[in-house]
Amino acid sequence: MANTKERILLTALRLFARDGYETVSVSKIAGELGLTKSVLYKHYKNKHDIFDRIVERMNQMDYERAKEYEVPEGTIDQMAEAYGKTPLEKIKTYSEAQFRYWTEEEFSSNFRKMLTLEQYRNDEMTALYQQYLVSGPLEYMKDLFGAITNTSKEEAQQLALAFYAPIFTLYSLYDGCEHKQEIFDLLKTHIDNFAYQ
Repeated sequence: MANTKERILLTALRLFARDGYETVSVSKIAGELGLTKSVLYKHYKNKHDIFDRIVERMNQMDYERAKEYEVPEGTIDQMAEAYGKTPLEKIKTYSEAQFRYWTEEEFSSNFRKMLTLEQYRNDEMTALYQQYLVSGPLEYMKDLFGAITNTSKEEAQQLALAFYAPIFTLYSLYDGCEHKQEIFDLLKTHIDNFAYQ
């Protein structure tokens, strides 16, 4: 069983994803775990300290995933050159893995849900929502498509949008769908169609 500090972190994130960060109190987190607030405060200073550790964990997980899938690092030109030498199947595999990361893995899935709930209530959450799920991925893909295809910024933006918008939509479909495999089939078809255009 996870240690108390880890249990607090995971329980808090689950509650934030279900009820929203703003509505979940330290008392609620402690009560969910059968702890007193004083025990919780031995591990975290306050609710925002828990949130900071969640973001820290997400950053670490992203770094580890990039390493695991050998995602090119460096300037856009360096990444474009590296992606140009990367087999298409590897890029497709990573795209599918990223979708599973945001939907099936409990920690990152709950993080996505929390940001989705809180994006209109909290400026910090809005910025993180954009960074992780909207403008961050779009900007990265725009720069990458621009460098790989040697197109204008406007054309690269349209390519990025054409690739990412269906994936973004599939996150919401996944959350409300009983037959999850149907969503993965749609994702695979989209990636295959886009890759072979």
